[in-house]
Amino acid sequence: MGLNLRIIVHIMGLLLLCNGGFMLVAALVSGIYMDGATLDLAMAAIVTLLVGVMAMFYTRGHRKEVKRKEGYIIVTFGWLVMSLSGVLPYLFSGAVPSVTDAFFETISGYTTTGASILNDIESLPKGILFWRSLTHWIGGMGIIVLAIAILPLLGIGGMQLFAAEAPGPGGDKLHPRITDTAKRLWFIYVGYTVAETILLKLAGMSFFDAMNHALATLSTGGFSTKNGSVAYWNNQPIIQYIIIVFMFLAGTNFVISYFAFTKKIQRVIKDEEFKVYSFFIIGFTLVAFFIVLLQADVQISEYHPQVWGKTESAFRHALFQVLAIVTTTGFVTADFTNWTPFLTVFFFGLMFLGGSAGSTSGGIKVMRHLLIIKNGILEFKRTLHTNAIIPVRYNNKTVTEHIVYNIIAFFVLYMLLFIIGALVLAFLGLDFESAIGGAASSLGNVGPALGDLNPVVNFSELPAFGKWWCGFLMLLGRLELFTVLILFTPFFWKRT
Repeated sequence: MGLNLRIIVHIMGLLLLCNGGFMLVAALVSGIYMDGATLDLAMAAIVTLLVGVMAMFYTRGHRKEVKRKEGYIIVTFGWLVMSLSGVLPYLFSGAVPSVTDAFFETISGYTTTGASILNDIESLPKGILFWRSLTHWIGGMGIIVLAIAILPLLGIGGMQLFAAEAPGPGGDKLHPRITDTAKRLWFIYVGYTVAETILLKLAGMSFFDAMNHALATLSTGGFSTKNGSVAYWNNQPIIQYIIIVFMFLAGTNFVISYFAFTKKIQRVIKDEEFKVYSFFIIGFTLVAFFIVLLQADVQISEYHPQVWGKTESAFRHALFQVLAIVTTTGFVTADFTNWTPFLTVFFFGLMFLGGSAGSTSGGIKVMRHLLIIKNGILEFKRTLHTNAIIPVRYNNKTVTEHIVYNIIAFFVLYMLLFIIGALVLAFLGLDFESAIGGAASSLGNVGPALGDLNPVVNFSELPAFGKWWCGFLMLLGRLELFTVLILFTPFFWKRT
């Protein structure tokens, strides 16, 4: 039996309806602020909705069965369809007149990368800025669905462990509890977004800025409404500390938040990934803090005496940038590439870490690093005890060899794609630092990079092919590599 193309097109139509609905919300925001882009956003929404309705209407007699092949196609093409339709608000309004630039900005949003080609963000209509932030939030919400309901069923390495911890997925078929699980995690996602919006508003942000930064934080996206990103509020530490808290939560497995809210605190405390994730944040922050304090110049907050101000500012900038890079949120309070050469390399290394599995973060993920390290240590024991069966254990459960091999393959493939990504960018004329920074940032969905793509610049000067290439890397990284790359293998398309 061949591919069930009708169900694939039907789901694409459903995604377009969702996208069109979100565009109407952006049009509403535009109308409230009377920014002149309301009609453009409404037209983009209508076009998207019409295409979605036609796709669903002509495939209404589809066979209600999604197998693995259809699953891979739906996940990959779903992100592409959302991104391609998501360019319409930019093009219709003239905010980003180039198709290449509009696609880059859109896919950077949906993949929650946060890299931008816009040079004057503050001049854009508020409706467009809100749409830009919404693309983050939609992408982050979609990743939760993937992690909970889809990737484990497709056999994507590493996510099976997360699925085992989540109160839902199991077996080869969708279980009714998966829907319940996704709803609960969406509720937490929305709740965190609302809570951060309120807190940022109380801390001194305008409601519009608070709402947009909450959307970007919880999705670990990083699009800001200010040209200087969060550095705009360097003299309002409380705003940056609020964002710090929610970046940490966004980079944590959302199931951990679910356990915390249901008073299963022991499950939170005993979770290995959460402990390692927290330890990494603390350890890396201390390293960055002492180097920033002793060697780098940071802006001293006007709210504190001179000595305490320098200490507090150094700690805040260090903690903020460590979290922004590890969780792949990508907000900026300072250009860390100008601090010291050591810290430039240090933060470049953090681009490969990533947050927790089951979070909205990009990157390799803490859990994969943890299991690779555990397996590496056990190899020494296996060398000494050649006949012993010594399995890798995670949260006191044995990890199957299949998952271990899959994670190792993922890591090797990730590094290979990083090298290829950097080589392509170098071939296009970028210098060494910019090429490796751009590849690592795009593949890890980080946002800021190095060299000519550093945190206070953007990707606007990339050649056209470079922007499409970085967009491809963003999609690869966001969808766990295998999901996209398997579509390029000849055996995937063979009839079975």
